[in-house]
Amino acid sequence: MTIKAINPATGEQLASYEEMPDEALRDAISRSHAAFLAWRRMSFSSRARLMRQAAQVLRDNAGKHARLMAQEMGKPLRDGVAEIQKCALSCEFYADNAERFLAAEPIETEARKSLVLCQPLGVVLAVMPWNFPFWQVFRFAAPALMAGNGAVLKLASNVPGCALAIEQVFREADFPQDLFRTLMIGSARVAAVIEHPLVRAVTLTGSGPAGSAVAGKAGALLKKTVLELGGSDPYLVLEDADLDLAATVCARGRLINAGQSCIAAKRFIVVADVHDRFVELFVKRMAAAKMGDPLSQETELGPLARHDLRDALHRQVEDSVAKGARCVLGGTPGNGPGAYYPPSVLTNVAKGMPAYDEELFGPVAAVIRVADEAAAIATANDSVFGLGGGVITRDSARGERVAAEIDSGNVYVNDNVRSDPRLPFGGVKESGYGRELSHYGIKEFVNIKTIVVS
Repeated sequence: MTIKAINPATGEQLASYEEMPDEALRDAISRSHAAFLAWRRMSFSSRARLMRQAAQVLRDNAGKHARLMAQEMGKPLRDGVAEIQKCALSCEFYADNAERFLAAEPIETEARKSLVLCQPLGVVLAVMPWNFPFWQVFRFAAPALMAGNGAVLKLASNVPGCALAIEQVFREADFPQDLFRTLMIGSARVAAVIEHPLVRAVTLTGSGPAGSAVAGKAGALLKKTVLELGGSDPYLVLEDADLDLAATVCARGRLINAGQSCIAAKRFIVVADVHDRFVELFVKRMAAAKMGDPLSQETELGPLARHDLRDALHRQVEDSVAKGARCVLGGTPGNGPGAYYPPSVLTNVAKGMPAYDEELFGPVAAVIRVADEAAAIATANDSVFGLGGGVITRDSARGERVAAEIDSGNVYVNDNVRSDPRLPFGGVKESGYGRELSHYGIKEFVNIKTIVVS
């Protein structure tokens, strides 16, 4: 099989790569394991030195990596640079904190000594998506490597250049040869990697079906998994909200990465008293986004990553409108070769429509009118997803109280949901399980070992 990189802004083929033969795939895993055996015995300070070098390599090449993302999946340049900077910050965060997070913990018992250690598992397989091709990898790799593990990466097949560039970052930072390896394979061969006896755990960010398949395979082999899956994040606009702020926060949350983010704002649940005014302001903010060539510094909204994704999104819009939703902005795919879809707003959205029930992975907002706060909370929780959410209110104490009632892994009050190395990140229900980032994330792929000395 040939893996091809296609520019979603032009439809042109950028490059093609042949898949690794089975023997090369097995060799890459074995080499990563061999590197792990030495790496696990290195001091935290030695690992941290290399991880800081990785941060510097990222920063030194931010423009080059941003251009690669723009070409392979359509991310605007300035967003790509910001993504690389965030990767560098995560490397530094774990370089600074990993030793403290994983320090031996003495426990008082009747024994002479009781101790809890956190020790690495071995080679961890990461199956990662295209929407944040560098960040999704580094938010896994920085803690996993600092904990002493090895890693092999299967990145989405439409961003093969990014996959190879990430491996090169670790090489340039002088990490041990083969500790981190990119596997140039298609999705059909992920199961074979999970089956390899030297692969000890799997982390996946992606769709629900992909997560289910990986979790099923890994579970049958008794291998640990962490899954970060889809989301249909609700943003609750309460009757006391600052509507200018609400429109700004909601539009920004919906349009990040052209709406192609698991934690993008997707469902806007608005109390009836302020519904009409919010929609008026929200539509203006959405319409103001500058859509265009991702290689232009002026562009805020690039194309979707693939043409089939754009077509699937448009089918969801058309089906929702056919069932009674009203399209008040956008709703028509762009002309020309690029996979562009304009900022779009649907109102009158109700249960039974794709815009209510499904994840819309693109710049389409679903506005849902509700009677009051209680109805807003109930509507927010009426979803198979539970990744993120937002609450817009002038009363911060009220916002915190309402946030606690939303069934998800992350809720932000008067701001956009985002991942932060300092805070745990993950979801519930069909948005997955386990946590990335913070001290919780680094402990997902360690053996928490009890030692008792009598």
